[in-house]
Amino acid sequence: MEKKLIDMEITEFLDVLASDAPAPGGGAAAAIAGAMGAGLGSMVANLTIGKDGYEEVQDFFKEKLIETEALRYRLTDLVDLDANAFSGVIQAFKLPKETEEEKAARSATILAEYKVATEVPMETCQACRAVIDHLIEMGTKGNKNALSDIAVGALCALTGLKSAVHNVEINLGYISGKDKEYAEKMEAQLEGLLENIVEKVNKLDEEVRATF
Repeated sequence: MEKKLIDMEITEFLDVLASDAPAPGGGAAAAIAGAMGAGLGSMVANLTIGKDGYEEVQDFFKEKLIETEALRYRLTDLVDLDANAFSGVIQAFKLPKETEEEKAARSATILAEYKVATEVPMETCQACRAVIDHLIEMGTKGNKNALSDIAVGALCALTGLKSAVHNVEINLGYISGKDKEYAEKMEAQLEGLLENIVEKVNKLDEEVRATF
């Protein structure tokens, strides 16, 4: 059984990322960026829970810890899911195309696999946006000694979000000519996920820096 990306050592993963292998690529890197953002949110929550001076926000951070951990685990899963998502497209292009029936079946399969390859990075986009939203809500309420990690986490998750958008859009380039309604629906979702998000992260970054 081939070794999963998430089971690799960091240096091993980076070596594979830098190689001429088609996967992992930007999609897996995007999921890792989002997972790091979620992990930093969990770190701040753990450094706030049970600490003196933060009694009023204990329940808040306990709830946030549950949310950020769930997102961290999901984004970790998405590292390998994304790396494998395009394999179906590659296999579909290898299907026979001698007869008209074969050509039609091949075309339908390619389209279906492109949709799969689109929906995985879309989930990464959604998860990264959720991480950002939680970190913004946490803001500067947590342990003052770890507030920089809130900002770093949000910046990581923003990188993951914007990076995963590229993976969605590149696949939509093929789909739009075959299923315009589906492509437009996905594009609308991306617009919603990206709306004002850079401004929001920049605002959080400024609020955190103001505490130094």
